[in-house]
Amino acid sequence: MTRFSDRFDPGPQIAQCGTVNLGTRDLEKSLFFFRDTLGMEEVERDGNVSYLRCYQELGHHSLVLTEQDENIVNAFSFRVKRPQDVELFAEELARQGIETLEVPAGTERGRGTAVRFLVPGSQHPFELYYDMEKPLAPEAMRSRLPSNSSKRRGLGVRRIDHFNVQTSPDTINQAERWVRDTLGFKRREFAHLADRRDTVLASWMSVTPQVHDLAMVANAAGKTAQLHHVAFNLQDFSDVLSAADTLRDLDVSYGVGPGKHGIGQAMYLYIHDPGSDHRVEIYAGGYLIFDPDWEAIEWQPEAFPEGMTWYGDPIDTRPGSRGRDTTGCAGLYLPQHPRPKLVAAG
Repeated sequence: MTRFSDRFDPGPQIAQCGTVNLGTRDLEKSLFFFRDTLGMEEVERDGNVSYLRCYQELGHHSLVLTEQDENIVNAFSFRVKRPQDVELFAEELARQGIETLEVPAGTERGRGTAVRFLVPGSQHPFELYYDMEKPLAPEAMRSRLPSNSSKRRGLGVRRIDHFNVQTSPDTINQAERWVRDTLGFKRREFAHLADRRDTVLASWMSVTPQVHDLAMVANAAGKTAQLHHVAFNLQDFSDVLSAADTLRDLDVSYGVGPGKHGIGQAMYLYIHDPGSDHRVEIYAGGYLIFDPDWEAIEWQPEAFPEGMTWYGDPIDTRPGSRGRDTTGCAGLYLPQHPRPKLVAAG
């Protein structure tokens, strides 16, 4: 007997923020940061590629570290809701005339077949997949809680939380609209540029009850295909404060924080992986959205600084400012990475 829900086909959907493949010039330094300090489990090593997961992630990995000449993001990956959704999305991309690449199963260890493409407008390399192995951790590392893949270690990052990416003011409207219309992301909070009121400054979007699984932001330098940060989730505000103490003692490079965002209402701390200089946000708290009729909240320019920092280190939001750090300012993100190519990561 079929379930009632099986009689209806909602079409392909994104389930969650899945994995990120970060290029690093120094794999061992990056492992010191993500594995030894943040507490991720190194599930597998394949030559110059390391696969890691957080202690509450059952899947094979959420982070791939690839030792290479450039500190670039090789891929942002999202898991879809059903096995057939990979092919259905591929068909839709082809219908729109978007070039795609099939990434065979096993190209990224533990992961099934994926479809790879560059986001129209922003040119970020996205991959969509469904199948992911769920290996047990080594017995000595295994948690007695079956919902945890391993024991809590280090700073105790629980899971990958979200991606924050940048594109140019001239392309952000196209890219932000496309990820909503085609991939099904819902706009939760947003702002427009003060001097271009028809242009998105920043948009926080999600496919889950989180305020954002993906943020898309206007890059002041006019660049596309930029990363601002990848965020990993901690359980409590106090965990972020403890992490700040530990990371300062280890001389890990700081950006801004700890503080609390008004947008999303989570505690933040921006830091940098010493192996690659990729920016990482340590993130805890935030509110959840369950209303099916949620209306996106618009932040006006005069209130936007409180959106960036409700309390904690103030984030300078003045146009063109190059103060202590502009890492948290949605309109002033510093360009970080060259343009990616449509080639398979891994």
